[in-house]
Amino acid sequence: MGVEFGSLTLHTSLSSHEVATSWEEHPVIPEWFQVPELTARRVNATRRAGHSVIALGTTVARALETCYDANKGAVAPRSGWTRHLITPEHPPRAVTGLITGLHDNFTSHLALLYAFTGPDFLKAAYRDAASWGYLWHEFGDLCLIHSRYNNPEEALQAR
Repeated sequence: MGVEFGSLTLHTSLSSHEVATSWEEHPVIPEWFQVPELTARRVNATRRAGHSVIALGTTVARALETCYDANKGAVAPRSGWTRHLITPEHPPRAVTGLITGLHDNFTSHLALLYAFTGPDFLKAAYRDAASWGYLWHEFGDLCLIHSRYNNPEEALQAR
C-alpha cells in the first residue's frame, strides 16, 4: 500500500509531567535518541513527495523534530539528548502526525498533541473517547492524530 517504515533508537524515561505554568517555563526531561541516515532520508523523501510522516509515539516525534534543520528544510541523521518541546507555538516540521495514547490534562504531551489539532478539537475528541470508555496513557487505547496543516508556517498563521 506504499507505506514505508524507518527505525530509530530511543532511551526513554518519564518524559512528561504536570505543567502548572506556561509550556515555556516547563522543564522538559531529556531523552536520548539516534536517528540513522536511512531514516532521515526516508523522512525527507516522504515529505518532499507531499506524503505524511507518522511518528509512533511522542518520543519519536520529539526525536525527529530535534533532527530537523530549518535552514535545509530537512531531517539530518543525529544522535544525542533531546529537550525539544512541541507546542502550538512551536509546531512540528518533520512529522505530520503521530500514533499515541490519550494523555492527561496539564502535561507537555498534551501540548504536543495540541500542536497537531488545536485544543478545541482535541478536547472534543477526548470527551467522546471518555464517553465510550477508552483507556488512558501508556496502557490505554491508541489514536492517530494528524495535522490539518501542510507545513508549520501554515499552522503558525492559523493561530
